[in-house]
Amino acid sequence: MKTYFALFSFLIGLFAASLLLQNISAQNTEHVEKLIVDDGWQAVQENCTECHSTLLITQNSGSKAVWESRIRWMQETQGLQQLEDSLEESILNYLTQNYGQKESSRRASLSITLMPDNPYEPID
Repeated sequence: MKTYFALFSFLIGLFAASLLLQNISAQNTEHVEKLIVDDGWQAVQENCTECHSTLLITQNSGSKAVWESRIRWMQETQGLQQLEDSLEESILNYLTQNYGQKESSRRASLSITLMPDNPYEPID
């Protein structure tokens, strides 16, 4: 009886470990899938996601100068280490190519005719 119980316990533990590993693997896959796969994406994945999610990257945009200024800010205020020139260039090229400057990141304002009445507007 003890042998069956030990075998059963072992199999339950093995099953639980398998589920845990599958969950970890799925989380890592989701994390990578959010970046556009292009030259330099692995450098971004390896260096930028140590501190923040890929969502923060993909929600932003900028020219090469803008992305470089963000790297400098992180180095000066957030403890980002100095990057090798070739690595930094690869990251900047990737970000500029795939998350470059947008014409506008906000929707257009609503027409005044679509706005509700202002309850604080003085009555004449």
